[in-house]
Amino acid sequence: MRRLLEESFRAGLEACHPALLVQAHLPSSRPSLILSLGKAAIPMLQAAQAVFPGVKALAVKPDYGDPPPQLENTEVILAGHPVPNQESVRAAERALELVSLLAPTDLLLVLVSGGGSALWCAPHGISLEEKRGLTESLLCSGADIEEINAVRKHLSKIKGGRLVTATKARVLALCISDVPSNDLSVVASGPTVPDPTSYQDALEVLERYRLSLRESGAVKQLKRGQKGLLPESPKPGDASFARVENRLVGSSINFLEAAKKYLAKRNYPVLILSDRFQGEARELARFHAGVVESIRKNHQPVAPPVVLLSGGEASVSVKGKGLGGRNQEFLLWLLYYLKGAGVWALAADTDGIDGNTTAAGAVTGPDSWSRALAGRLDPKDFLFDNNAYGFFDKLGDTLITGPTANNLNDYRAILVF
Repeated sequence: MRRLLEESFRAGLEACHPALLVQAHLPSSRPSLILSLGKAAIPMLQAAQAVFPGVKALAVKPDYGDPPPQLENTEVILAGHPVPNQESVRAAERALELVSLLAPTDLLLVLVSGGGSALWCAPHGISLEEKRGLTESLLCSGADIEEINAVRKHLSKIKGGRLVTATKARVLALCISDVPSNDLSVVASGPTVPDPTSYQDALEVLERYRLSLRESGAVKQLKRGQKGLLPESPKPGDASFARVENRLVGSSINFLEAAKKYLAKRNYPVLILSDRFQGEARELARFHAGVVESIRKNHQPVAPPVVLLSGGEASVSVKGKGLGGRNQEFLLWLLYYLKGAGVWALAADTDGIDGNTTAAGAVTGPDSWSRALAGRLDPKDFLFDNNAYGFFDKLGDTLITGPTANNLNDYRAILVF
């Protein structure tokens, strides 16, 4: 059963390869410049370059310690993720420089995937070090991606539609979504999309998660904007976006449908719960456990056997010091609630890197609980230290894929029998 669930994950990755998602949406006319940004930057760009060879390009991807690929007429920058670094600043500055040289008759093709918020970092009103510290605090606060990016957009010279206002060219942006809502103003903090959020919204996020207790540079900058002393990010209806088209070319539902197709071919009934779950990993696990118990005891909403699939993006309020990852934390809570009875389950990040670990996620089976107890592993100890990776690593239940060059949210598959 473990192999079945792992193969369903790989089937989703294969069917939703970024190059396949991009191919059907490329423009009919040759672009003057291609910017490719995010975890899927390289395969997205390669798909475009196969149709438009020789076009000048800038690609920005996470630095996983691998050498940059050699692509024709392409500058590749390896930048920091999930926390920006100096290369992230260089990448954003280079993108702004290149687009400023384009004329109104030029076409700018922008290929956007998850991770772009950290990879393009153009701090506005604060230093890079403070932006790094704020990013780390936000990522550990339990805030969702919409809230985090509302803050990022108001401390940046490139996010929240500002890439568009930096150029006179026509713009086509093809986006692979890594956010549950598929709101393109949130994906990579929406560099080509009007921003519906405000300085006030950003301040409220910091207050909500108690990140504005002192008068930091970020708080001072946001308050200046709130008082009208700084220009707002471009909003819906701004004339600049009359020359822009933003297209969603791939999202979590594509991944779930591909996994469903794989499982159905092997005669397993499948129920997709949702592609848009958000919230604390602990609470999402509690909900999924409730569905599992209802299926096993009441045959509602369906009778077993069945594979439950879901997507979206969990969050974790980090209080411990362990190695976690939201998918592994979800799975450990699920194991805690169900004690492993009658289920196999997989939870993984489709980018292949779950949180601050080397694992994409993990897999549990009906014997995982008993094996943990036999090995004197108390799940509660690991949960309260946010150390789900440590737990699954000791059990030998981690899922290791390496970076997948994709990013379509979390993938959860639970086989109930």
